[in-house]
Amino acid sequence: MPVTGLHPDGLDPDSMDRPVFRATIRPHQSLSHEGFRIVMVLCCAVSLVTSVACVKAGYWPVAGFFGLDMLALYMALKVSFRRGRSFEEVAISPIEVMLARVTHRGERREWRFNPLWTKLTKVEDEEYGMQTLTLVSRREFVVVARDASPPEREVIADGLTRALAQVKRGY
Repeated sequence: MPVTGLHPDGLDPDSMDRPVFRATIRPHQSLSHEGFRIVMVLCCAVSLVTSVACVKAGYWPVAGFFGLDMLALYMALKVSFRRGRSFEEVAISPIEVMLARVTHRGERREWRFNPLWTKLTKVEDEEYGMQTLTLVSRREFVVVARDASPPEREVIADGLTRALAQVKRGY
């Protein structure tokens, strides 16, 4: 009788914890670091030219407000870049659905579900596309891809749906 590495039931025990689906979901950032520099230089140049013109016309307080505007713009973009370091990891294997959310501060939170009891719920809007994507297992609800755009959510939902169906079909 030939010896095979398969289990008597035909399943490979080593493949049970290998992911069928794995994704890392990051928030969309439309501005690169070079783009940030360009935006700041252009805004500061416009602000400086306008401030000089206002000071010459006798409206000197305007220059201070332009400076505050540039400081507010700089801080808002820096906060946006920092928040862009957050991400979500989703992995589906035959024995587990794992969702990990890592904040921009490096704090990690994980959820683990049995794939046989897990389903995916979607909230869609005709005009705006997919609004919410939620993993539901027993009485626990966890939103997935909350920082992704609606078209990205649809791609993720398609992958998650196919992976969950494949895992459930395997049993």
